[in-house]
Amino acid sequence: MDGSAESRTPAGPYVGPRDGQHVLMRGGDVFIKTGLAGAFGNFSMGTQQVLTGVGIPIHRHFEMSETFYVLEGSGTFILDDVRYPIEKGGSIFIPKLHWHGFENPDRELLLLWIMSPPGVDGFFREGGYAPGTPAPVRTKEQVNQISRKHDTEFR
Repeated sequence: MDGSAESRTPAGPYVGPRDGQHVLMRGGDVFIKTGLAGAFGNFSMGTQQVLTGVGIPIHRHFEMSETFYVLEGSGTFILDDVRYPIEKGGSIFIPKLHWHGFENPDRELLLLWIMSPPGVDGFFREGGYAPGTPAPVRTKEQVNQISRKHDTEFR
């Protein structure tokens, strides 16, 4: 990203609902809560809105394990080609190197993600775009070039 994304850095240990770096990814809001230069330890955390019918494409992380908590909505989580129904209040655990993604044809999803070690926050910063700006048009290879810098690849 060019640094133009909205950012509200909290002054203390409490991070408010709209604090953190705000970017858009596939049209949905992403709020990156931690992960800046290791300031909060060996993890990153944030929320991701997945618009109805958009999903998250199948991908994997080379060095990072990931946890999701479903704050709102429902859909299907895919892990290594096995499908699992998900709903509000559910948790998802993904070891590094495992292919995973989401489908949500009927409902919007709001996910809390925690990544250890940090990394996906960098992908969101570089691959996302600032609210109020047009979404960049990228080829699959361009997306993978960005994602590989952050230890991630898409199928």
